Amino acid sequence: MSFCGMRLVSLNKNGGGINLCCCRICTCVNFSFLWSKMGLLKVIEIGLASMCETLLIQYGLPYADNIGQALISFLTTTACCFSTTVILTICYLMSERSVNLIRQSLFEALFNGFAAFMYASASSYMGFACLVWLHPQFLIRPGFWAYPAMTAVYYLGYGAMIVHGVDAWMALKQYRGVR
Repeated sequence: MSFCGMRLVSLNKNGGGINLCCCRICTCVNFSFLWSKMGLLKVIEIGLASMCETLLIQYGLPYADNIGQALISFLTTTACCFSTTVILTICYLMSERSVNLIRQSLFEALFNGFAAFMYASASSYMGFACLVWLHPQFLIRPGFWAYPAMTAVYYLGYGAMIVHGVDAWMALKQYRGVR
């Protein structure tokens, strides 16, 4: 942000903190992580999981008896993946060493691979539930918003599967020492 040609606030991409006029604040926060490929993937993963969770709770829970176990499966998947990704992102933001230590371990590759598999499984199950149980009700009942919302959920789930798969592939490359 600038005022009359003077830079008042800017993110310091080379180190931690925010440049504010003549000083730097929040130097313990590694904002440069957010501008990296890994950081952008984490932000996208968090965004997709939160959108899925919101749609599931708002539109899916009232029709939980119709959707069945597909709702529980998807809620569990998004809750686990969201919480783990948020914890990893907080670790990476608070410590640049964490990026090097955790990312180079096998944990990131296994977690993201498992998350991609879980999103694929939950999305497929939700797609089946939408077509078999929700679509007929959507054709009969006007204003039945569960079907379009749950359809959006399983499409977003496939998107999350792709993003976690890319993140797993990048983490595996980094684990093996290939850049």
